[in-house]
Amino acid sequence: MRILAVAHNTFREAVRDKVLYVLLFFAAVAIVGSKALGWISIGQDIKIVKDISLAAVSLFGVLIAIFVGTNLVYKEVDKRTIYTILCRPMWRFEFVLGKYLGLAGLLAVVTVVMTAVAAGYVIALGGSVDAVFFWAAVLTYWQLLLVTALAVLLSAVTSPILGAIIAFTTYMVGHATGILVDLPAHFDGTWAKTIMEFAYYVLPNLSNFNIRDMAANEMAVEPAYIAWALIYGTVYTAILLTVAALAFEDKDV
Repeated sequence: MRILAVAHNTFREAVRDKVLYVLLFFAAVAIVGSKALGWISIGQDIKIVKDISLAAVSLFGVLIAIFVGTNLVYKEVDKRTIYTILCRPMWRFEFVLGKYLGLAGLLAVVTVVMTAVAAGYVIALGGSVDAVFFWAAVLTYWQLLLVTALAVLLSAVTSPILGAIIAFTTYMVGHATGILVDLPAHFDGTWAKTIMEFAYYVLPNLSNFNIRDMAANEMAVEPAYIAWALIYGTVYTAILLTVAALAFEDKDV
């Protein structure tokens, strides 16, 4: 109940954040404006609208997770409201988990709304959406859960600005981790290759959650792949939340 209380309060605070509505506005503009790019490609307009719409759900969802998430714990410490919370019978990990679940709930609502708008827009344009389209949205949400866990961790150990930079950089690199191991032959046996390979296995491989191309082209996706991506995201998120709880446990507040 303590965790749910923190989650509910976090959700209410996040809903009142003006940044949320600014980002949602630009997400809607990106979804509706995708039709303009569809005019460039003859006969490919629906595919482009689907691809850009799902990309908008991912990008603006991540921006919400980063800008709100990196302030979650830091704001409580900076305003000294953390003392009022922790003086009650509450473990610190419960506070961290409650903050995370509150933002996860907000992102669930945001993802559902943006996906519904995107699907409705595609149908209004004469296209159709299948199960893969919605599975793409589900995997996008799982990606947002992972990024949110990273944002919460960074919120517990650093400032919001630095945390946002690190989180967004990780998001960008996470979609291109393949370049870390796809190196020219002259890197063989060097320290650079060892470091790159280490980074490849440590950094989250966010491209695992990207099936936008398949959704846009209405291609089938193996259920085993979707299950594997969900498990991968769940395990990675659990690790980040564990580290965040441990970091906040040792934080001098």
